Amino acid sequence: MSEFLPTNALSESRKTLDRLREVMRSRIKGKEDVIDQALICLAAGGHILIEDLPGVGKTTLAYCLAKAMRTDFKRIQFTSDLLPTDVTGVSIYDERDREFHFKQGPIFSNIVLADEINRATPKTQSSLLEVMDHGKVSIDGGTYEVGSPFMVIATQNPVDYEGTFPLPESQMDRFLMRLQMGYPDPEHELAILAEESQSYDELEIEDAVEPAAIEAMQKAVSKVYLEQSILEYLLRLITATRTESEFKAGVSVRGGIALKTAAQARALCMGRDFVIPEDVMQVAVPVMGHRLNLRRPSSDALEERRMVEGILTRLLNAIPQPK
Repeated sequence: MSEFLPTNALSESRKTLDRLREVMRSRIKGKEDVIDQALICLAAGGHILIEDLPGVGKTTLAYCLAKAMRTDFKRIQFTSDLLPTDVTGVSIYDERDREFHFKQGPIFSNIVLADEINRATPKTQSSLLEVMDHGKVSIDGGTYEVGSPFMVIATQNPVDYEGTFPLPESQMDRFLMRLQMGYPDPEHELAILAEESQSYDELEIEDAVEPAAIEAMQKAVSKVYLEQSILEYLLRLITATRTESEFKAGVSVRGGIALKTAAQARALCMGRDFVIPEDVMQVAVPVMGHRLNLRRPSSDALEERRMVEGILTRLLNAIPQPK
């Protein structure tokens, strides 16, 4: 690395993350691990895919994160009749000045919840590719920036649900991590039941940080130091997925860069300005799991996911860590 992370940037980033974590834990009970992974993804400037059953808190997670950051939040309900322009926006002809004017779609926000993304057709899903990769939308010859910070939190039902369209590999590759919320443990679920019932947009969320603090934190991630031995360890992991006979194909170059960035983000979240092997191991499955498919697919999507993650865990345990 040619430039090191200043001490004050490390301290400010840690304060930002601690404030966000405190606010989110006050509203999302018993999911500290999911909150931490979401914050790692935010620090890395990535997007999240949450694959889980309805009603386990996915929307609340996205809403709490947006409000704690004092940023805009938009929710898009993906359905089979949703059109790409319903997401990105459309040019409308104005009779008064006889010109087309671009009307922004809901993707123009800081935190966007793409709810049940796999209920939309592949054509509509593809409308997210450019904006998730470059933070801009190209339409009718014009290019429009969506702003910063920007994060898509997409949810998808298990792919064996009726009326779903599997996300193509190009779309899956745009997500930094795939997470699961899961049910809360009995103690926390009892506390949830004891509270007054509220929809997610009725929750009072404390403003924790300014958007500028998020942008500064994201810039700091790229300056987190990676020793040569850590880079070589990353490469061995990536190469192992490409030579594993049970995988149809290995992790792409984009996936390798995502793994590096996520490891840097985790180090920052842990209060360090350098990456250690544990950082890589902790993010490897959430970052690489959704980028890999079995050569002999299982008819049960959940079972296939478990098999892929099991193989990844085996590879992680087999590859020696740098000393």
